[in-house]
Amino acid sequence: MSARSERQGKVQTVLGLVDPAELGPTLMHEHVFIDLTPPPLRLSPPPVQEEEINLCNCFGIAYGQKPFMRNYRLDETEVAIAELMEMKAAGGRALVDLTVGGLNPEPDRLVEVARATGVHLVMGCGHYVNDYQHPANHARSADDFAREMIEQITVGAWGTKVRAGIIGEIGCQAPWTDTEKRVMDGAITAMQETGAALNVHPGRDADQPMEVVGFIRARGQALDRVVISHIDRTIFDDERLLRLADTGCLIEFDLFGWEQTAYPAADIDMPNDGMRLRMVKQLVDRGHRDQVLISHDICTRTRLGRYGGHGYQHIFANIVPRMLRRGFTQDDVDTLLVKTPRRLLSFQ
Repeated sequence: MSARSERQGKVQTVLGLVDPAELGPTLMHEHVFIDLTPPPLRLSPPPVQEEEINLCNCFGIAYGQKPFMRNYRLDETEVAIAELMEMKAAGGRALVDLTVGGLNPEPDRLVEVARATGVHLVMGCGHYVNDYQHPANHARSADDFAREMIEQITVGAWGTKVRAGIIGEIGCQAPWTDTEKRVMDGAITAMQETGAALNVHPGRDADQPMEVVGFIRARGQALDRVVISHIDRTIFDDERLLRLADTGCLIEFDLFGWEQTAYPAADIDMPNDGMRLRMVKQLVDRGHRDQVLISHDICTRTRLGRYGGHGYQHIFANIVPRMLRRGFTQDDVDTLLVKTPRRLLSFQ
């Protein structure tokens, strides 16, 4: 039996292959462990010892008013277990961790958390945006990146025997760099060789998702297993949104819980959850229901319940009931959180 046929029709979690029917409601874009510290700051420790996040400082830190280096790191196993147990109590059963190269992936710790919680954890593979990548990557070929990602899915990732179950989030920025294009080229090859789905982190430019989609399509890859993340911080007009949906790619609104206007990474006005639901409903009403995903993309401490945030439980505890009050059917909800994730995470 080939490596591909062994996985066909199965979902590969950090604990091994499972039947897709076992997944249940799934968050498709999260981080359980991550180091998102901006590269220029990684070699410079904070000038003073930082206190932990508390009720007195969490708003200022989350809003970007108060610099706080530890906010960039999710590195506490006990906190991760507690947060995922809250998600499970609210109805969530599975989560995709897209912490890839440059963000300090922790495969063995994901295994520990999966065993402790009973939550199905699926791990991503590949590399994040240009500036987070190891300097050696800038001299590597697309074929070399492809071989690495195929091995991360079939053998083990980041020096462990833990295998990835999806490709990405593959980092892009605007303008798109040559290194990032080679990583994406390798990711497309890895898709075609393994049957895994692909998650893309697009640059912060409204036209970059279409640029990435054109690149992928030009290399002969169908778009029905390609997820374009972070749409809720990237596209703000209906014309672009619907044009992207018409390509057949998956559109991911993955910043649920981000209710504040401020977005430290760019000078934009972020939508709140009500606005996100209106965009999702528009796509559902236009016949694109099977192309929509929702998640939180938790990647900083202030978004965890322990530190004053909403946690992984938010969509299940708060957004799903609101969806049902806003004209979504139960089948709509099941499609976004169960059926579409199940299809994408099953190897072709």
